[in-house]
Amino acid sequence: MSSSLPGLPDLDRCAVMGVVNVTPDSFSDGGLWLDPAKAVAHGLDLTARGADLVDVGGESTRPGARRVTEQEELRRVIPVVRELAAAGVVVSVDTMRAAVAEQAVAAGARLVNDVSGGLADPAMAGVVAAAGVPFVVMHWRGQSADMERLAVYGEDVVADVVGELTDRMNALLAAGVKEQQLILDPGLGFAKTSEHNWAVLGRLPALTALGRPVLVAASRKRFLGTLLANPETGEPRPARQRDDATAAVSVLSAQAGAWAVRVHDVAGTADAVRVVAAWQRAAQRG
Repeated sequence: MSSSLPGLPDLDRCAVMGVVNVTPDSFSDGGLWLDPAKAVAHGLDLTARGADLVDVGGESTRPGARRVTEQEELRRVIPVVRELAAAGVVVSVDTMRAAVAEQAVAAGARLVNDVSGGLADPAMAGVVAAAGVPFVVMHWRGQSADMERLAVYGEDVVADVVGELTDRMNALLAAGVKEQQLILDPGLGFAKTSEHNWAVLGRLPALTALGRPVLVAASRKRFLGTLLANPETGEPRPARQRDDATAAVSVLSAQAGAWAVRVHDVAGTADAVRVVAAWQRAAQRG
């Protein structure tokens, strides 16, 4: 889905956002890129493999994760953002803290990806409004340590997610963030069971109907591991063995109108979204 967002490339296909976790405890690759030099090299490699954006985060948001200090998050993130941006990479910063977002934008980040949608830090809306950068508003109900007990919805989880995201958008607009900055993320795996995640994916057009670009972040998540569990033992498929399933979700998300998909293994998804775009162009030509 092509959509003009301030400061970002306007593509004729679903964009690919590569993940750089500068953390020791992320669920699928924690510790691999904790060293800043390795994180920068990984970001450059993701770009070479087809990532349109690189999302740099210094705090794990896996279920049960505890927060790091602001100082530690800044120490992890800012040098990586600065070096990647200086190398010409389109950098996104994955943070719930306004101070980290502000310093990352000053260091060259062009997008703020906040899994709390501005709820975790009341100062975030003001920082994003002043910076004028695109802002990912994820559906969020609470911190990672509490998210599993918050996975309770009414009769229609999709209607609840759409309603809560709409409320969040309205609050951000009232705080001075412009509509053209907003990107929506349904928050797969955040306060959601596997069944909730599949329901949201199956009705993704209900989110795109809100009129803003939609980011889908399913990469290597637990609900994919559950789907692909060993039939004999019931053990979920390990996180780093879920990339083929992730690419399948990327294809279906692109077909459903997603603006971007956020993935750990870029190459397969980069190929997949280009196939979807070519297919759709051919179908339109008739």
